[in-house]
Amino acid sequence: MILTVTLNTALDITYRVRALRPHASHRVSEVIERPGGKGLNVARVLAALGHEVTVTGFTGGATGRVVQDQLTGVPGVVDALLPVSGPTRRTIAVVDERTGDTTQLNEPGPTVTPAEWSAFQEAYDDLLASASVVALCGSLPPGVPVGAYAGLVRSAKAAEVPVLLDTSGEALRRGVAARPDIIKPNADELAELTGSHDPLRATQDARRRGARTVVASLGESGLLAVTPEGRWQATPPTRLHGNPTGAGDAAVAGLLSGLVEKLPWPDRLTRATALSAATVVSPTAGEFDRAAYEEFLHRVAVTAEVTAA
Repeated sequence: MILTVTLNTALDITYRVRALRPHASHRVSEVIERPGGKGLNVARVLAALGHEVTVTGFTGGATGRVVQDQLTGVPGVVDALLPVSGPTRRTIAVVDERTGDTTQLNEPGPTVTPAEWSAFQEAYDDLLASASVVALCGSLPPGVPVGAYAGLVRSAKAAEVPVLLDTSGEALRRGVAARPDIIKPNADELAELTGSHDPLRATQDARRRGARTVVASLGESGLLAVTPEGRWQATPPTRLHGNPTGAGDAAVAGLLSGLVEKLPWPDRLTRATALSAATVVSPTAGEFDRAAYEEFLHRVAVTAEVTAA
């Protein structure tokens, strides 16, 4: 079982408008709702690839009930979310159909009490007993300690469960020090962590800070992976036009599925890059286009320098 942790779950709402103009009224042509937060996005992609996934984190209020109701319709996803007294947040994406640009509005999450956080830690330890790998994803809601991911990484390592960390800022800095097996920052997150804007130098520095493997998302340049086994770069097959929402989460799903299937690193990176690219070109924000994914799998270029990194 793959376990994904989303401490700051959300109900993702996408509005499509003909053209987004400041200080104007707009008619919305389409509204899409779906369970959101990085770990839930990862789980949805994993389930589509045929993996059994358990999702945990927090959910609360009427919005949280909508999130859980919609999760029941996703085959392969098991809901192990814990209730909190505060309401689950909403994220609003407004898609400008004329330009294809997306404007994102993210509400803050619910304030988690010390008792709720303690209950989550106990439930998390129980779930680790049957997990093959765990992914810790996204931002921390108010009330959760900034070092929360570091503690969750240490718990996973104590249970001998490989752990992937995908977060940012201080939560990433503290989490890396706990020595996760994989981190998956984007270029900005990596630069903030290390102070370097050179991807290779920053990735190597992140490993020195504690991460066993670093897979960095470099936008149009694809993925750069620095691992104990070697160094690889995976490049998308073509310049992509579309909505990048969820592309990083799709890449995480590709890395996790490749890990549990024991694929070699070049195959993991090919899958992760193809999924990410297929998400960018998908007509629905945050979903991957299956036909595009199958096509991209044969066109992703992976170059290697297979030496100890």
